[in-house]
Amino acid sequence: MTDASHREAPSAPTSDNRLKRSIQAFAQPRLTLIPADSTASRALVIVIAIMTFLATLTGGSAMLIYQASQNWNSAISREMTIQVKPQLGRDIEADVRKAADLARMPGFADVRIFSREESSRLLEPWLGAGLDLSELPVPRLIVLKIDPGGRPDLAALREQLSKQVPNAALDDHHIWLERLSTMSRALVVVAVIILLLVLLAMVLAVAFATRGAMAGSREIIDVLHFVGAPNRFIAAEFQRHFLKLGLRGGLIGGGFALVVFYLAGLLTAWWIASPEASQVEALFGRFALGALGYLTIIVLSAAIALLTAAMSRSVVLRRLRRMN
Repeated sequence: MTDASHREAPSAPTSDNRLKRSIQAFAQPRLTLIPADSTASRALVIVIAIMTFLATLTGGSAMLIYQASQNWNSAISREMTIQVKPQLGRDIEADVRKAADLARMPGFADVRIFSREESSRLLEPWLGAGLDLSELPVPRLIVLKIDPGGRPDLAALREQLSKQVPNAALDDHHIWLERLSTMSRALVVVAVIILLLVLLAMVLAVAFATRGAMAGSREIIDVLHFVGAPNRFIAAEFQRHFLKLGLRGGLIGGGFALVVFYLAGLLTAWWIASPEASQVEALFGRFALGALGYLTIIVLSAAIALLTAAMSRSVVLRRLRRMN
């Protein structure tokens, strides 16, 4: 028997070997046109993170203002007040009781008289606590809660007050409602303008970064054109790269904005015991965005990442058409 007879014939590749080679090929890093972890990429991630934080912070603040304005309108529109001013020669307690009796008419669900102590406490945020206001002509207030199913006759009430309690005045808060609505709309418009400016600055930064990346990969792009690679393929490579950068920047900036709003809510809840904080809460709430606000920040962060990818693809396709 010869040596050749003892030599084993090469075996055909088994299914295990084919599976192993497939796994190795899949595990190999994918070649890209742009370095995944270059200095320019890291700088762009930082820029996107800052812009995302500013955009989400502005958007969240606009939502807080809108929610606060809705709470103001809802609370004020459900109530009216009668202010009884002290007048020389008149018994203010009798005037307060008379005004309250006149206000007990169809359309009002409840009539509540503020005591002298309660009226004085309303001045503490401005004058301070512990002051003796008994010698000062502090007006007395009567709070009228409007019945949701009724409509009080305000003209008749004003006429009766002017005849029987001339030092009393009915305030339906319509002037305050108009001013609050105007102010809240103006603040929301300003916030939207700031948001658009931030997004515009980010889009310009992405456009310049895309052009720089194309300039750095000019030789590779020329080779791909020479071998017949379509523009869509090259644009998809840039789009994939900038989408990853946008997702990283959006995650960092949006996550930091979520933390800021969450901590602001905790701090205001802890600080709310003081009179100054109670006034801030009455104006702006507790800085609690709620589930919808947090969801808006997440959606806005994801939209910024998609905008980054779309802007990159648009710039690449435009430049490639010019090169062709």
